[in-house]
Amino acid sequence: MSRLALCTSKQMCKIVEKCGFYKVRQRGSHLSYNNHHGGHTVVPMHTGDLKRGLIRNIINDIGITLDEYERLRKEI
Repeated sequence: MSRLALCTSKQMCKIVEKCGFYKVRQRGSHLSYNNHHGGHTVVPMHTGDLKRGLIRNIINDIGITLDEYERLRKEI
């Protein structure tokens, strides 16, 4: 199994928005996203790359596979 590719907060926000989520609010440095099916996730807007564990949590929250994540990451 290959390692999960890292991405920045801005890239993750674009991926989340492509998956049908919309920005609900921002509290401090964290953006909250919802979708019309009741899904929810939070993306921290920190400098540098997000950690692999956090990326996996967001991927699980938005309901996509690792392959879909890789495809979306390459598109942006």
